[in-house]
Amino acid sequence: MDIIINFIDFFIHLDRYLPIIINSFGIWAYVIVFLVIFCETGLVVTPIFPGDSLLFALGTLAALGSLNIEALLILLSIAAIAGDTVNYSVGHFIGPKVFHYEDSRFFKKEYLQKTHEFYEKHGGKTIIIAQFMPIIRTFAPFVAGVGAMNYSKFILFNIIGCISWVCLFLWGGYFFGNIPAVKSNFTVVIIAIVIVSIMPGFIEYWRQKHYNSDKKVGT
Repeated sequence: MDIIINFIDFFIHLDRYLPIIINSFGIWAYVIVFLVIFCETGLVVTPIFPGDSLLFALGTLAALGSLNIEALLILLSIAAIAGDTVNYSVGHFIGPKVFHYEDSRFFKKEYLQKTHEFYEKHGGKTIIIAQFMPIIRTFAPFVAGVGAMNYSKFILFNIIGCISWVCLFLWGGYFFGNIPAVKSNFTVVIIAIVIVSIMPGFIEYWRQKHYNSDKKVGT
């Protein structure tokens, strides 16, 4: 429980802890944030790692001169692209195994086929949009791999989505993070970023849930 509380505290007080990390580790701070972004996008077991808020906070610190914005843009874009690629590869590797049996308790081949068809039809848009939605962006590449989405198609939209995501939040922090009103309410801004980021996912879930309920009533 203490670990969870400490993680949440770090998550919402990035403005307080990131300077400590930078001062303590120097250039190795770049490696640390690289690994955080890589894990947040590349490992399905770490979807709660900070993403949007971390990028915004890093952009703010870059504007203060604590970090180099060009280095962050390059390194973190690579981290996100590499993370999504690993995620896709893991999904692609285990996909045939988890769907091996027709009567699998948790997975069925029909789910694999539907996923494949969905990504073939909406793949590009899905990968790009998912990059801006916490938690969902961690699972989208994995499901694309499981669904055997064409890799060339995946990597193209993955690069577009990752670079757009990193640039948007880093430059957002760089240009707006040090505005007095934002700086004095940084914790509130971070929480707002998280809420706004996850809202599309909740809205879509709510819409889909009610759509399915209406279909059942109609039948």
